[in-house]
Parts: sequence; structure tokens; C-alpha cells
Amino acid sequence: MLSAKNLFQEILDDDESFRLFCSIAAGGESQGGWENGRIAALAPASQRALAPKIARHGADEDKHGRIFDALLRKRGLAPVEVPHETDYTMLLEKYGIGLAHEQLGREEPLAERDIITYLAHSRVTEQRASEQMRLLRRYFADHPDLGRAVRMISNDEDNHLAYCHEELLRFARSGHGRTIQSILRECALGEIRVYRDVSLAVMDHMGRILGWPRAKATVLAAGIHAVYAYERLVGWRRMVSLVPPERRDALGGPAVPAPEFG
Repeated sequence: MLSAKNLFQEILDDDESFRLFCSIAAGGESQGGWENGRIAALAPASQRALAPKIARHGADEDKHGRIFDALLRKRGLAPVEVPHETDYTMLLEKYGIGLAHEQLGREEPLAERDIITYLAHSRVTEQRASEQMRLLRRYFADHPDLGRAVRMISNDEDNHLAYCHEELLRFARSGHGRTIQSILRECALGEIRVYRDVSLAVMDHMGRILGWPRAKATVLAAGIHAVYAYERLVGWRRMVSLVPPERRDALGGPAVPAPEFG
């Protein structure tokens, strides 16, 4: 039976597919950590009070990257080079979503609009991350090897999403509502396209590693295209709504250390 749980289980059970999965995840999280660290360092004077939360966001992302690397080491595996077509973070930048790495690499302070762009980009991508981790938590929260990692990362992603809602609402109250909605819509429509392309690329690599028959690969690709069609039509709207989060000041404290994997 072809189900999300069975698909994940198949990928996790094979060393080579697990190695690619963790390498892709670790690379994206580490890149997110660098981006947030730079944004915190370059925050404008008017938003310096926000810088510790941005830094905390980055520290969490770095931690997630280390967790995926630790999961690889526990199985005696080394990371592999991430194929370009599966690099979600870099493809988002390629299509102009979020702040460009060239800008973050300079020593020029960001503008207030840049911070809004960062938060809107994060609100969209953290929606995706939160949903993906909740799915993994549903199936693998009690897994002997993955359980702790999945629970911790899922909780962090929910915190990140709450933080984005809270800070964007703060900016909206100060008169930036139209700008926020415009950037959110642009980010959401771009993200769903990148997510579709990356999903197709990842499934193609996994299929070749695991020897999936053509019929199975075709069904999975059709499913990815169907999700994109739904998101392009109406699903993107869940990524642009802003509501007061239940978790207030979610990134107001220090980052929680990564668990040890023996």
C-alpha cells in the first residue's frame, strides 16, 4: 500500500536513501542558520530589539542541522553532496524569495522593509516546515532512533511559525499591512513552485536509489503535481494569513541544546 508512512519508512530503512534525506535536511537547516545569523547581525537600529529573536531562530536552525548530522553518524554514515535540484533553500533564493545571500554577505545594515521581507519569507517556509515535521511526528514520535529528534525539531518549527505571526502582526499594526500581504503572497506562490520542483527531484533520486518501478514513480509524481495544483488554486492562502499565535514570545529565551545521540 502506497502511503506517506510507508514511503517515509522505506526511505529511512535504506542507508543510501536515509543518507540523502539527512544530507538534504542538514544542508537546508545549516543554510537557514547562517541566513538568520547574518540578518540578526545586520538588523537596523530601529529593530535591534528583534535581533536576539532572529539570532535564536538561527541557533535553532543550526541545531537542527547538527541533529541530522548526528543521526547519520549514529548509523555510521557520512553526508553526501546535496544535488542542486534538491536544494530548497538555494532555489528559493534563485527565484528571488527572501533576502539575497549577496546582500547578507555585505556589512551594510538592512532596512526595515528587509526585516519584513525576512519575516514574511520565514512565515511561508516555516508553515511548510511545521507541517512536514508534524507529519513525521505523527508517524515517528516514538521511533527509537528518530523520536527525540522529530519531537524537538517539530516543537521548534511551531515556535518559529508562532514568532513570525507575532512579529508580522506587530509590523502590520504600525502601518505595514499592505506591504506584508503583498510580500507574503509573492513568497507563497514562489514557494509552492519551488517545493513542487524539489519534491519531484527528491523523489526521482530516491526512486533510483530504492529501485522503484516506473508505475510507482509515476503515481508519486502525479501526487506531487496534484498537491501543487491544489496549492496554486487555494492552498497558498494558508501561508499568508496572520493570526495571534497561542505561543507568545516563542523565541524570547535561549535556544534549547540538541539532544545527544549515542
